[in-house]
Amino acid sequence: MKSSLFSRLVKNYKKIRVKKSPQVNLVWGFFVYTLIGFLIISIPFLQKTDISVIDNLFTASSAVSTTGLATVNILESYTLIGQIWILIMIQIGGIGYMTLTTYVLLLTSRKITNWHAKIMNAEFTTPKSMKIKDFLISAFYFTVSMEVIGSIVLYFCFKAEGMDVLKAIWYSIFHSISAFCTAGFSLTKDSFIGFQGNYIFNGIIAFLSIAGSLGFIVVTDLWFLISRRTKKITYTSKLILLGFLGLLFFGTIMIYFSESGMEIKNKDGLLIAFFQAMSAMTTVGFNTVPIGQLSMPILLLITMLMYIGASPSGTAGGLKITTLFAMVAILKSRLFGQETITLFWRKIPFERLYVATSIFILYTSLIFLFTFLLTYTEKFNLQDLLFETASALGTVGLSTGITSGLSTAGKLMMILLMFIGRVGVLTFGFAFLKRREDEEQRHKKEDLAV
Repeated sequence: MKSSLFSRLVKNYKKIRVKKSPQVNLVWGFFVYTLIGFLIISIPFLQKTDISVIDNLFTASSAVSTTGLATVNILESYTLIGQIWILIMIQIGGIGYMTLTTYVLLLTSRKITNWHAKIMNAEFTTPKSMKIKDFLISAFYFTVSMEVIGSIVLYFCFKAEGMDVLKAIWYSIFHSISAFCTAGFSLTKDSFIGFQGNYIFNGIIAFLSIAGSLGFIVVTDLWFLISRRTKKITYTSKLILLGFLGLLFFGTIMIYFSESGMEIKNKDGLLIAFFQAMSAMTTVGFNTVPIGQLSMPILLLITMLMYIGASPSGTAGGLKITTLFAMVAILKSRLFGQETITLFWRKIPFERLYVATSIFILYTSLIFLFTFLLTYTEKFNLQDLLFETASALGTVGLSTGITSGLSTAGKLMMILLMFIGRVGVLTFGFAFLKRREDEEQRHKKEDLAV
């Protein structure tokens, strides 16, 4: 009897699920994962100390959204089992829950349903020329390969610091996954300030973060090029690589020459500047200098890099480089009076431009709105609140040190921002605001002077 009731519930759920749009399914999927993560992390034996409900919810939301903002110290607050569960949430959030479930489906039935394909397209923006199956396989194997390589290298780094074998193994696995998923969670008390001048450690963390943030589109393209399945990478990958390298170089130089205080000017200054620019752009959220002690111009620069982010279809957050390029293309075409919108001698499809414009407006509006709201609930400086808001929506995890001091209302706003940042601002908007086509057709067409 119970089995029959359960079967009917599952059947009814599947019917409801299919009727919902891909965006609604995606939003609810991440919401359910976050809720499950919160309930499990709230189990007493997963905690070393008594942690409030809001702080457990904040930790779960930050892990699933791969942000890294934390109101409590992970090492001092959660047991080993609790830390393992946080890592599982990071992995699910980083690679995408639909990527994992669809990959399992592919292994068992060798067939991806139309429903799974639609949600995959909603979760990861890919060029129309790229098949979901190819994207899925490359994303899964690339993730595993990078995290294994990262764990091996990090093990020797931690071992060199005097850690025992078991602790070094756990630290290497945790930070390798956290870096590749651009989560920014760390088991050390001060992020990576203690590894400030360690070139090997900084290098492998940067390698993992960049590999994850560049996105599976670029990885698949490069793999097809190396294996000679194609003769050149796609236009999208070229733009991503060009934009990322250009902004990373710009950020590094600006931080190095503009920051006059602290460690930036020591012998490892260029490495420190590179790491902080990389951390902001990839939205990994690690730091090798105290962020709260940086000058206001550098905080503004890092805010800009967090705002832009890296690549679509990767583990990073932010506005995305391709969205920025699309906006530049629109501006260029308007300024030069061109009827068609082009970028690097290629015409950009209008549907992509509509998406980019919508993302830009929504993303920017959310940063302004939540910063404005935080000025009512918090007593911190405006630049700290703006930095925290950009970090949460961009799923970065960098902070000037105010996260644990936020009020309950402030923490709830950060949780919502991290969630929106993970599912995507446009996906979140579509899920709740999209209208039926027949309703849209009733509207009259009218001109508007702009």
